[in-house]
Amino acid sequence: METPSDDAPYVIISADTHAGGSLQAYRAYLDHDHQQRFDEWRSGYKNPQRKHIGSKKHKNWDDEERIGDMEAEGVVGEIIFPNTVPPFFDTSVLICGNPSPAQYPLWREGIRAHNRWLVDWCAEHSERRAGIGLIYLNDIDDAIEDIQWIAGQGLRGGILLPHVPESHLLPLYAPDYDRLWAVCQDLDVVINQHGGTGSPDYGRYAASLPIRLVETSFFSTRSYTHLILGGVFERFPKLRYILTEAGCAWVPGTLQNLDQYWRMIRGGSAGEIEFAGDAATPEPPSFYARRNCWYGASFPSPREIRDRDVVGVERILWGSDYPHYEGTFPHTRKSLRRTFHDVDPVEVRAMLGENAARFYDFDLEALRAIAEPVGPRPSEVARPLTPEEMPTDSASGAFR
Repeated sequence: METPSDDAPYVIISADTHAGGSLQAYRAYLDHDHQQRFDEWRSGYKNPQRKHIGSKKHKNWDDEERIGDMEAEGVVGEIIFPNTVPPFFDTSVLICGNPSPAQYPLWREGIRAHNRWLVDWCAEHSERRAGIGLIYLNDIDDAIEDIQWIAGQGLRGGILLPHVPESHLLPLYAPDYDRLWAVCQDLDVVINQHGGTGSPDYGRYAASLPIRLVETSFFSTRSYTHLILGGVFERFPKLRYILTEAGCAWVPGTLQNLDQYWRMIRGGSAGEIEFAGDAATPEPPSFYARRNCWYGASFPSPREIRDRDVVGVERILWGSDYPHYEGTFPHTRKSLRRTFHDVDPVEVRAMLGENAARFYDFDLEALRAIAEPVGPRPSEVARPLTPEEMPTDSASGAFR
């Protein structure tokens, strides 16, 4: 691989973007019987997210506008999480939680329609896009079948693993999932999880959404702890796991705490709690984090990357969260200057794109050619953002 010159533009791959088909587009990706059921469901469906009606929802699938937006921001590649409402769902697939046993058969058809649409959509610009396929865990055999299909169709973004706060699903540390992890390892399928998901049902109270907002960071990172302490990465050492849009500033403190608890568990007791001999993994949690875990640091502020040497520069993948309101668009270039102006350009290249290229198997040389006329150069990013240049219309954490 050719080493870029010092003044070559950064090749920026957003490790966090969102896309999906329109409801009508998904219809073509259902079989005949489910198309008829779709028509019945569609006639009574109303989008609960009224804010998005007639505004930016077309950015989820409109190639011309989407690529134009990204190139204006200097972004030439993307890892794609879902965003829209699949057939038979009540709301966006990213925030709806896991299906109940009654919902599962139709919801599975809905995510399979999304996955088929995503294959075709990514193929239109395959050098730029790594799509993430969707699975549910209600039936492990079904999930394995869907993972094999996702891998076979070349969705190199891997799978979106649901968080499991509900009691009707097995926790992620249950050994029952071992055959699923084995398939992911054998097929080298990336396991993705996304922040903002995994929260329980808080009910319909005035305080429900405020409490959910406060607790989101806990539930977003909870599965990380479950997989590590549950020995999943001990039993399957080649698994690759990435947690996106949860930042990475929390990682050093979390691993310090987990290692401390691990030492207590290895000792056999903590206060009056006694542990079985096999309760602790052979290695401390930080060992598995260094080997098996990566972090999609979406719209990072300077604070998020402050401890990058502890987290591991090679483990951090920058993301824009396009087209979400809390993302960096349309102020990505300013966000890069604010966060990375005093960072070694070698490290900036890694976090902005090279790590993602390796992790998700992008052709970096092909993207360099696309980035040449549009990518920001180190000299641009190295200019600190002045207070007068701070956007006043951005909800992004990059400017906090």
